[in-house]
Amino acid sequence: MSESKSVTFQDELKRTKHWIIHRHPHEADSPLLVLDQVSLWYDGNPALQDISFELQSGEQLAVVGPNGAGKSTLMKIIAGVLKPTQGVVHVYGHAPDGHICIAYVPQRSAVDWNFPVTVRDVVMMGRVGKIGFFRRPSRKDWDMVKHALEAVGIQELEHRPIYALSGGQQQRMFLARALAQEAELILMDEPLSGLDLPAQEELLALMPTLQHRGAALLFALHDLNLARQHFPKILLLNRQMIALGDPQVVLQPRYLLRAYGGQLQIVQGEQEWFGLTDTCCDHGED
Repeated sequence: MSESKSVTFQDELKRTKHWIIHRHPHEADSPLLVLDQVSLWYDGNPALQDISFELQSGEQLAVVGPNGAGKSTLMKIIAGVLKPTQGVVHVYGHAPDGHICIAYVPQRSAVDWNFPVTVRDVVMMGRVGKIGFFRRPSRKDWDMVKHALEAVGIQELEHRPIYALSGGQQQRMFLARALAQEAELILMDEPLSGLDLPAQEELLALMPTLQHRGAALLFALHDLNLARQHFPKILLLNRQMIALGDPQVVLQPRYLLRAYGGQLQIVQGEQEWFGLTDTCCDHGED
């Protein structure tokens, strides 16, 4: 069920154009995000089954599970890139494909890094939904790009071509684009994959900045310890929702074994359990 097609920046602009033309209002009394019995089937096989949960403004949720668990599929459905076979997804009361408040960051391996744009160009793409396709960016728009770059600590890279960035710089660029977009829901699909430990920590250190700005965050990752350390809420997934809630509740052996089976070794420490997984083959999923 893998998808080899790269995400081009032309694709991004087409999706933004759809938002502009089919823009949905926000229902004041509706949660930011609602999934109700969402399922997706490929060729008669379930990629996701009966996924239901809500996310409120400012919440930060880690989505964890083994390769093939459906994390990428879940992100794409919430972003409006994929349509569920059954069930509904609502962002502020409406389908997700009419909202410019959603910022979707795919896996780095799915991005066309040879596209001839600079860091500043990519971050400005986040403003297109606000200013429209046929208007030039104003000073305010460029100021927002500048402040977004400063917020993630890569202002000195604004004129660098994207192919010359490190993995951690690439992810921070996409976070800057989400900030310039004034996104209220940020979806990050395996953003730590392939990054060394310092780059991972630098990216995770930006989470309070996102929360301070009121953005909700869905963050797919493999490392259970990082999920437990950095996220107040975890969704454990393996095509079905195994558990959802506080890390101390979700990351219990009975749930982890249901999700990972033989891929997981449970080790008991002095005060808590640890789950050890083999992530040597972490090259994306779905």
